[in-house]
Amino acid sequence: MNNWLRANKGFLLFLALFGIFRTAVADWNPIPSSSMHPNLLEGDVVFVNRLAYNVKVPLTDIVIGHTGEPQRGDIVTFSSPANGTRLIKRVIALPGDRVEMRNEQLIINGQPAAYTELGAATENIHGVGPLAAVRVDETLGNSSHAIQFLPQVKARRDFAPLVVPPGEYMMLGDNRDNSEDSRYIGLVPRALLIGRAERVLASADITSNWMPRAERFGMSLYPRQ
Repeated sequence: MNNWLRANKGFLLFLALFGIFRTAVADWNPIPSSSMHPNLLEGDVVFVNRLAYNVKVPLTDIVIGHTGEPQRGDIVTFSSPANGTRLIKRVIALPGDRVEMRNEQLIINGQPAAYTELGAATENIHGVGPLAAVRVDETLGNSSHAIQFLPQVKARRDFAPLVVPPGEYMMLGDNRDNSEDSRYIGLVPRALLIGRAERVLASADITSNWMPRAERFGMSLYPRQ
């Protein structure tokens, strides 16, 4: 065993450093579900900047320093406060914000979000089949991005006003009626944030023919910035 360790110490060191890099500096995140349609697709692999908000002890959620503040509109990976599953959603409300939802419309600090229709689409739901989807542009202050509604799906389209506590964030999926987000799992403490998703590294159509989507390679997740 000692001989094997000596013979492979370079490779083992590489694995250790690579593991530290992935858990402390930068990472990639495959997209397994439709909860961020229309902006992220199943089969996208996104680059995640783990140093965007926090410096953590590698392989833990122990924060040793802050490097930046999450902004409304950021797409963020985080550990679910409900069960620890890694999720990717959009930051909707920041600490101190008063937020509510009325019939799908967000109201933040008394200011209703503005919506501009982008057009219709079709969403294929596993076990259900194709459903009509409505895509709109949602504007929240300086943040603007496309989201999607599925009128035929039973979803949580309303919630009472709440004030986001210090150190916590409200996350919602862009596919509003098909997303397990803060409406179901609760607000997300800062310590559970993993990083800011920056761009699509690569993409393949895993729901159909597995062909690469070359047009998505390198695509920024914030084209309007």
